This record gives sequence, C-alpha cells and structure tokens, in this order.
Amino acid sequence: MADTPLVTMDQAIAHVRADADEDISVYLGAAVIDALEFLNRAVFASPEDMAAAVLAGTAGDDPMVVNDAIRAAILLRVGQLYRDRESGDLPLGTRTLLQPFRVGLGV
Repeated sequence: MADTPLVTMDQAIAHVRADADEDISVYLGAAVIDALEFLNRAVFASPEDMAAAVLAGTAGDDPMVVNDAIRAAILLRVGQLYRDRESGDLPLGTRTLLQPFRVGLGV
C-alpha cells in the first residue's frame, strides 16, 4: 500500500481530542489493521494509489478506494482504543460501518 494514510494522524488526534504532542500512533495503526482485516480486502487512500497497486499486481482481489464510512469506522476504533485500552472486541458501530464493504468470510 502507498504511504498515503487512510486516516491522518491529525484526523485521529482531533477525533479523540488528544493533545497534538500525544502519541496515539499505536491506536491509529491498530484501528487501520482491524478495519482491513475485517474487510478482507485492500483499501487504498486514493484512486491513484489503487491504480498503481493494480498495475504492480499487488492490489489483491476486490481492491477499493477508502470512503467516509471506512474512515468513520477507523476513527470510531481509534476512539475506543484510546478510551478503553483493555478492550479487544470490534465495537458494533465500527462493524456496522464496515460490513457492507466486507468480502469473503461470510456476512
């Protein structure tokens, strides 16, 4: 995947209302991984990133460009991880936002 993030650190910091110098990168990284694992597909930050991956043969099956529902799901997960550092379950709101874009693994 390209270096362009699906959700920026500034967006994540604003979402959880953290101090600008607070390091929440682990929560953002985990939230992105959670979303991508749930979706079971590659998600790209822009059509250009996806086109480059398709040309390189690294896009996998059913690639897509990120949309607002996926961004919102990632931000919801960042918020949950930030607030409740001991929970491991994917929250219902996050799962609901991601479900329409999930491939394979049943419904």
